Amino acid sequence: MKLNSLFLIAGLLLAGCAKQPTERPVAIVTPPQPQQMLPQEAPKGIYGGYIHDSASIYGVDETLVKAIIQVESGYNPSVVSKSNAIGLMQLKASTAGRDAYRLKGRYGQPSARDLKDPATNIDLGTAYISILQRQLSGIHNPETLRYATAVAYVNGAGALLRSFSSDRDYAISKINQLTPEQFYQHIQEKHPQPQAPRYLWKVKNAYLAMR
Repeated sequence: MKLNSLFLIAGLLLAGCAKQPTERPVAIVTPPQPQQMLPQEAPKGIYGGYIHDSASIYGVDETLVKAIIQVESGYNPSVVSKSNAIGLMQLKASTAGRDAYRLKGRYGQPSARDLKDPATNIDLGTAYISILQRQLSGIHNPETLRYATAVAYVNGAGALLRSFSSDRDYAISKINQLTPEQFYQHIQEKHPQPQAPRYLWKVKNAYLAMR
């Protein structure tokens, strides 16, 4: 074979190699994953069934339960206060939790894990509201009873009644002589615990916003 022919064949082979496409790395795109919703970010509506059922069982104003949850925890089921009040309705296991257990015919008190469960917390908190309303039985006006229940929830029924009289029946009688507005003003001016007036104001406003 002539030398010129060899150069021609080599040139053709090199030209063919140059035309081969160069492989490029393929970028792998991971699709965005949906963010997981944290418990405290859960919409308020998911607790509506628990609230409705518990309010029906214990004969409690459903909107009052919602207002108390709003004020107590802002619908965060995981919140724990410095005084160890837990969950949506900020229940203390050794006080409100124990009382609610007793009402339900159970012994002992709920655990912290129990109180962080929304269904359990709402059930026990609503049961406790019904206990307070029994302690305040005899108050005739429904609006006044709602105010009194809210105050009792934060500081106890005893402290509320003693702000009127040390005699329970006489205290109830004095409350019944007041309009709801007069009762509200009495709490603002004469309740012995400083947090009671502001708490009642918060619950009242939350309640009205939900009507």
